[in-house]
Amino acid sequence: MNSIVHMPKAIPINSPTVPVEMTGLTQPASKTEPSRWFLFLGRHRESTLIAVLLALIAGTALASPHFLNLQNLRDVLLNVAIISMLTAGMTVVMLMRHIDLSISSTVGITAYAVGSLFVAIPGLPVPVAVLAGVLIGCAAGCINGALVTFGRVPSLVATLSTLYIFRGIDYAWVHGGQINATSLPDSFALLANGDVLGVPVLVLIALAVLTVIGYYLKHYRGGREFYAIGSNPEAANLAGIRVSRRVFKGFVLSGALAGLAGVLWLARFGTVDASTAKGIELQVVAAAVVGSVAITGGVGNVWGATLGALLLGVINLSLVVLKVSPFWQLAIQGALIVLAIATDTLLSRAIARWTMKKRDHGEA
Repeated sequence: MNSIVHMPKAIPINSPTVPVEMTGLTQPASKTEPSRWFLFLGRHRESTLIAVLLALIAGTALASPHFLNLQNLRDVLLNVAIISMLTAGMTVVMLMRHIDLSISSTVGITAYAVGSLFVAIPGLPVPVAVLAGVLIGCAAGCINGALVTFGRVPSLVATLSTLYIFRGIDYAWVHGGQINATSLPDSFALLANGDVLGVPVLVLIALAVLTVIGYYLKHYRGGREFYAIGSNPEAANLAGIRVSRRVFKGFVLSGALAGLAGVLWLARFGTVDASTAKGIELQVVAAAVVGSVAITGGVGNVWGATLGALLLGVINLSLVVLKVSPFWQLAIQGALIVLAIATDTLLSRAIARWTMKKRDHGEA
């Protein structure tokens, strides 16, 4: 009789009962751990900005104990409130691989136009003045959008041209004059100088605007189309997205936010002239780039851009508190832009390598 030989059952090499040394394999987790950190950093760049912001505040507070006070906090929030709204509009445009350099001129001409309305109509209701400013901004955005979509002019060239055109119109209109705070009603000034439970009304308005735009970009089809266009315009077109129409709407939205910012600028500072908000477009672009909004399109969000604006605002205040020359502000902003772009490039490459390794490992 033949005896039956019972062979031991083969145990899979990935079985938890088999030591790793017996399989001849090494654990991949330790090798992929740095890549996972890069992936986490790429997907949560706002966390890095918050860490840098907290480190900056702590360092400045150690160097100058008077830095941490309610007045400085209020000043930073008021300064960032208007910039953040402009940065939100810039974010929408940059998501589509475009840029809007005309926002500073739109802010200036809107602020003077609304101030002129108050001078011409002393009893003008505040909501009507706000609506008028937004409509002026929409008109400027329509011009930019038409040049880019219908005229096929690169957005950099188109908005740089309208930057000077709008500013030239403003200078010709103002003709050396200015609007003073005494010409504005007290109810209008409350938009910037009033507060609710200690929080400035201007900050609450900015938070409301940012929340609406952030929610729209994340949860609505129209908002997601901005990302799709920036990621791949040709693919977005093939997918049925009306790219030209969406780009036009993006510039109109940016102009509307610039018009609202012009109204709030007038409410806060009271006195405006032809040079109002001159050069502010560079701060807005810097805030967006530092806030991880990719200049190549398709990447970024409103809250990251707002953190970028807040970081730049705290840096500027820190330089003032530490009695550093204001000329360093521009140098630091430029350095941060270069650093942000370099970091974005390195993260993108690291994530791409990690994705390719993961795909190759899965195929193997």
